[in-house]
Amino acid sequence: MEMPQVHDESARLKQLVREKYSQIAQQDVAVNAASCCGATPSSKEVYNIMMDDYSQLNGYAQEADLGLGCGLPTAFAQIQAGDTVVDLGSGAGNDCFVARHETGAEGKVIGIDFTPAMVTKARENAFKLGYNNVEFIQGDIDNMPLPASIADVVVSNCVLNLVPNKAAVMTEMFRVLKAGGHFSVSDVVLRGDLPEELRNDATMYAGCVAGAMQESDYLAALQAAGFEEVQVQKRKTITIPRDILAKYLDAAGINAFEKGTTGIFSITVFGKKPGSTQRGVKAKVKLSELQNCRPNTGCC
Repeated sequence: MEMPQVHDESARLKQLVREKYSQIAQQDVAVNAASCCGATPSSKEVYNIMMDDYSQLNGYAQEADLGLGCGLPTAFAQIQAGDTVVDLGSGAGNDCFVARHETGAEGKVIGIDFTPAMVTKARENAFKLGYNNVEFIQGDIDNMPLPASIADVVVSNCVLNLVPNKAAVMTEMFRVLKAGGHFSVSDVVLRGDLPEELRNDATMYAGCVAGAMQESDYLAALQAAGFEEVQVQKRKTITIPRDILAKYLDAAGINAFEKGTTGIFSITVFGKKPGSTQRGVKAKVKLSELQNCRPNTGCC
């Protein structure tokens, strides 16, 4: 009986995230930035809780910036001209368009997102920008609709924490990377335990907090997936404002949380798949291998 329960819980959480991010795709950027990934109530105390400023990066497209994310993985990703880059949880295309600037017209960028509204918005943005080597595919990142050994670089921004089976995502990252390829991923992690009221709340899960792993477990899981040279490229503290905490905790609970030892952090992590590869060789992908990509949809 336990295995079906695990499956049902995983399906429930995925549906929760899919529904919430369909709404977030239509929300104002300021609302998303002043909340936990657009899912919780917005703060009146601060205007930005998690996101980093993309506007100074080459390739930045304002219409693709939904005020989400918790880092700048593409800034650390060491993308070279001609690379094939895969972005996990690509949203409206923000990281994909920055990656496209780095990889150039001779490279290829593939964004994967399981929320139809996000994929539609990203394809519209790619069309407006005139990019014919940036594709957006609807699919699950724990079971990617991509062939093995396709990517030179994998990036992701504040997405793995939303997936119930994070180990499966890491295994998939390893599978789709070429030998010698690498990833740069920004994500939310914990040091210590969240209060039960936050840990069990649906909006806090969709808000990239309740589903976060312990940092030490996160890094160990990447190594267990087969990656080498796993290292934190950047770490920053995330502080949830009191007016948001007050939606979940009473005054005593807020004081205990703020005085406790639990920390919420954004980390940007690098890791490499063993082996060596020839960078800048454009991946050849058969249309049949892109399971959810249809002609004339803007994804290919």
